Amino acid sequence: MNFSPPGMIAHSDFCYESVNRSCLKSTYPTVIRITLYILFITIIVLTMCGNLLVIISITHFKQLHTPTNYLILSLAVTDFLLAVVNMPPNMVLTIETCWYFGEVVCKIHLSNDIMLCTASILHLSFISIDRYYAVCQPLHYQAKITTYTIVIMIMVSWSVSACVGFGMVFLELNILGIDDLYYNNVVCVGGCILFQTPASSSISSLFSFYIPGFIMLVIYQKIFHVAQKQARSIHSIACNNVQSENSKMERKATKTLAIVMGVFLSCWTPFFVWNIIDPIINYSIPPAIFEMLVWIYYLNSTLNPFIYAFFYSWFRKAFALIICGNIFQAHSSITKLSTE
Repeated sequence: MNFSPPGMIAHSDFCYESVNRSCLKSTYPTVIRITLYILFITIIVLTMCGNLLVIISITHFKQLHTPTNYLILSLAVTDFLLAVVNMPPNMVLTIETCWYFGEVVCKIHLSNDIMLCTASILHLSFISIDRYYAVCQPLHYQAKITTYTIVIMIMVSWSVSACVGFGMVFLELNILGIDDLYYNNVVCVGGCILFQTPASSSISSLFSFYIPGFIMLVIYQKIFHVAQKQARSIHSIACNNVQSENSKMERKATKTLAIVMGVFLSCWTPFFVWNIIDPIINYSIPPAIFEMLVWIYYLNSTLNPFIYAFFYSWFRKAFALIICGNIFQAHSSITKLSTE
């Protein structure tokens, strides 16, 4: 796939001059290539560092050892892996417009992309369920959302995502029924694309994005409705300080997680709209659009840690302690973090 901003391509060549059926290679002017490398490396580094801060914060500070944060930890691991494993080779593919890492690595790359995408969606779905019980059924929360329950959620998220990602690519379910068309007219040496039939793209998008996204929106609408009723009740009746503070924390956490989901949907919706439309209109959308949409959904993994840092006061303090090196001090794991 070629990332080709209008007027910025110097010339086209082949990825492998001596190989039959080589993909076309588009070459950028040096200034453009350097600019793009700086941009993408910045995104990769921010994604890695931001999610690593989340991972260290939750694993180190005992106050953050909560069911919701365990799910956030697993989501951060997903985003971190995306930055470490998938973004660098995709950066090379985007700028150099050729895949130089071989067919097997290409399949692993595509499988991993699908797996991490699906894992992110499933994690956010489970996080919304966790918030539903915390806000709408607080008396049953500790009984329903136990550490065992969270472990099951995380295992389901990763195992289902791995089956979907690696199963689709390595079993070639994405080109089922059009194998001849794909191998005779689409595939070329030096390319790495996920080519899908209209049925494959529609079904995968429906189950990987549209249905979970709709479910999450319904759940959060219910949560906000209940949270508003709770807020009104707190102002109208006498409550002790502990109850009031806990309710405030739950409402703020729910609002923050809803914003995380909103950012996720904003980053992913353009890609999934394209994923359904492109096969229907005979794959006529320019490859440059695809590459742009890929990096837009990559940005979701970059933004999540900054959302946590901005809205969660305990994450802000945890990040500061980590950056200053205070976590290496004795008993730093039991540091009291702000809960405002």
